[in-house]
Amino acid sequence: MMSGQKERLQKVIAKSGITSRRKAEGLIESGRVKVNGKVITELGTKVAQSDEVAVDDIIVEKEQPVYFMINKPRQVLSTVEDDKGRKVVTDLLPDEIEQRVYPVGRLDYDTTGILLLTNDGNLTNKLIHPKFEVDKVYVAKVNGELSREEALQLKKGVIHDGERLKAVKTRIIEVDKKKKKTKIEMVLHQGKNRQVRRMFEALGYRVEKLKRERFGTLTLGNLQPGQYRELTPHEVKQLADITQKNVK
Repeated sequence: MMSGQKERLQKVIAKSGITSRRKAEGLIESGRVKVNGKVITELGTKVAQSDEVAVDDIIVEKEQPVYFMINKPRQVLSTVEDDKGRKVVTDLLPDEIEQRVYPVGRLDYDTTGILLLTNDGNLTNKLIHPKFEVDKVYVAKVNGELSREEALQLKKGVIHDGERLKAVKTRIIEVDKKKKKTKIEMVLHQGKNRQVRRMFEALGYRVEKLKRERFGTLTLGNLQPGQYRELTPHEVKQLADITQKNVK
């Protein structure tokens, strides 16, 4: 939860590790929760980081928000655990990080590039929801020679498995006529499962390499595959400002 932003009381209690969100709702309704010394029984109540929350008169330690950027390598899952024992993105972070972070959206198993991890659910929801129009910029290498008309079709939208998928912008970077390959940049606001790959499948192409090079105002810079860094307060503010500016 960023400074100045509010979060539902039951969510704050759950994030502290005391109990689940559903059980936290029961604690609130039974009058066992206080905010700044006042008993709260309304489930819709929201609290700020500066508010003092207590359960049975024991102060809840609220988890501080943290924000990380990872350059996700291939064959790493964009999740926090895997029942098959495959590598997940949180494995790339050191054990010293105590906060429970999770990915902001997902990148496919074989897709590389910028991925954000945080425990700030409010900002996460805004960054991934299409209505906030946060740019996610991908560069894809596909088999075949993509025409300008086909690139335009990706912007107009294609249908795959009954879903309409579209890019905000497309730009052909290079067409290698000798190797019959095309390199193309795409800007998305949607975040459908395997979206870029499915869009090209709809046109009869196969994505051979895919990398996300920008997320909102953030780029990878010198971050190598598998490396991570913490976002600066200024970078976090820039992301929050984008969602405020773009909301309709």
